[in-house]
Amino acid sequence: MSLSRSSVAGALVVAGVLGATVSARHQAGWSWVSLAGVHARATASRLFQTSDACIACHNNMQSATGEDISFGAAWRGSTMANSARDPYWLATVRREVSLAPQRGAQIEDECAACHMPMSRYEARVQGQLGRVFAHLPIGGAGEEMSRLAADGVSCTVCHQITPQGLGTDASYGGGFRVDETAPIGARPVYGRYNVDAGRMRLMHSASEFVPKRGEHLGQSEMCATCHTLFTTAIDEQGNVVGRLAEQVPYLEWKASSFAATQSCQSCHMPEVPGEAPVSGVLGVKRPHVARHDFLGGNALMLAMLSRYRDTLGVRATTADLSTAHAKTLALLATQTGTLSISAVRVDDGQLRAQVAVGNLTGHKFPTAYPSRRAWLHAVVRDAGGSVLFESGALEPSGAIAGNDNDRDAVASEPHYTTISSGTQVQVYEAVLADTRGRVTTSVLAGVRYLKDNRLLPAGFVRAAASSATAPQGVPADDADFAGGGDHVQYLVDVSRAQGSVTIEVELLYQPIGYRWAQNLGTGTPSSEGVAFVRMFNSLASQSAARVAIARATADR
Repeated sequence: MSLSRSSVAGALVVAGVLGATVSARHQAGWSWVSLAGVHARATASRLFQTSDACIACHNNMQSATGEDISFGAAWRGSTMANSARDPYWLATVRREVSLAPQRGAQIEDECAACHMPMSRYEARVQGQLGRVFAHLPIGGAGEEMSRLAADGVSCTVCHQITPQGLGTDASYGGGFRVDETAPIGARPVYGRYNVDAGRMRLMHSASEFVPKRGEHLGQSEMCATCHTLFTTAIDEQGNVVGRLAEQVPYLEWKASSFAATQSCQSCHMPEVPGEAPVSGVLGVKRPHVARHDFLGGNALMLAMLSRYRDTLGVRATTADLSTAHAKTLALLATQTGTLSISAVRVDDGQLRAQVAVGNLTGHKFPTAYPSRRAWLHAVVRDAGGSVLFESGALEPSGAIAGNDNDRDAVASEPHYTTISSGTQVQVYEAVLADTRGRVTTSVLAGVRYLKDNRLLPAGFVRAAASSATAPQGVPADDADFAGGGDHVQYLVDVSRAQGSVTIEVELLYQPIGYRWAQNLGTGTPSSEGVAFVRMFNSLASQSAARVAIARATADR
């Protein structure tokens, strides 16, 4: 039920929660969900609560300029909140299990560590392995562990992580720790601020947790626990054959100049300008309030979650997802990469242009999971608008025109220093190889990278790179492939041009590449694989986002 403002104020005073009269100014701004209702919905887990216990108070928040900065609404529309509903992840886990069924339980446990962290952690404490498919359909099961699984990367996961061991090898791959000894009712949740006794009692009443200051929540090592993952490579017989640095943006960040000035949170949870409340209920204004949008680059997944919200059991509103999608596209377009074109001239009927590609992020771009790719789409036109050359167009299927791997599943596109044909495309990507040296999109079959020419962050030194972060498949003499970006030269025959010629180049980004998507529907596909390929195909023509664009004109 909902409580009136006056009854809530009276109840709080009578109960002694705040021990003081609540001002009319505070009452006028309240929008409440019953604390009793929160307790009824909250999980009975020994360690965690679902987000219901937190969103009731950490919503209806505004910045000094009137911007809605509600933690609950922002988180609810993020890929973090929907990590367990991610149809690509579910289809991929099912495929990996089918390729190595004898290790299926271990695969589910490893994959649940960061996509279903609460249920997996609770299972581990009980001496069991984390499960994935036992909790399907997401949001439809009534069992407590399934409700924990469905809540994804939720509030009481991140805010219970202790500082012990962060940044060490043991913390990677979901190896974070929470205080398993504190009983229900005395469990700490960490935040960036000191909380007074009255508000501490209020939070405890709503969630059964006790707020405690913890500066580690603003440190990159927090994010590294799940965003640093080394996978165990398996051969066709299920034997362990190696270890792969599947995604290591934290280690890339440590090797960049960003490590001295910016944390993961400073970009992915940027601060609200000025002072702002961290609660919609009796919230006091604080400096350096971190947004809870958790922005990344997966606009495609957000669009998929919105279009197939009923199928995927999505709880976020359409508005939540739309806001997250728009902010993601804005992040990609303004804070991710740059393009510039120089040395443009026409000699003997041939256009020469030097394209500089810049990486603005604090890690490699594209980042983390190897399904992601960025590439250059170049078009040369004459004064009349006729297309004289094109490389890297996005096809309606989501494939890249001219890309070898999209044409042939066992091929891969090389890294280029010069492009002179429309069949050549500069694709910045990570290409996996199995034990036989064949291209694969199975991360558990991957033992090494045939190619990793993803753009390096500023300050990254190739010669000093570790085996986990070093580029692969980039010629040693490509000296301009370095920390901060790359250069590519275009040589185009423009002898048929009418008048001047213009070259336009886009840097495009696709979080799930064509081959990584389509392979989930090959062989004997699972129901999850078939469903995902159908979803991908319906959005394929919109599967890439523009990161940057540049144009230059040369007279003949």
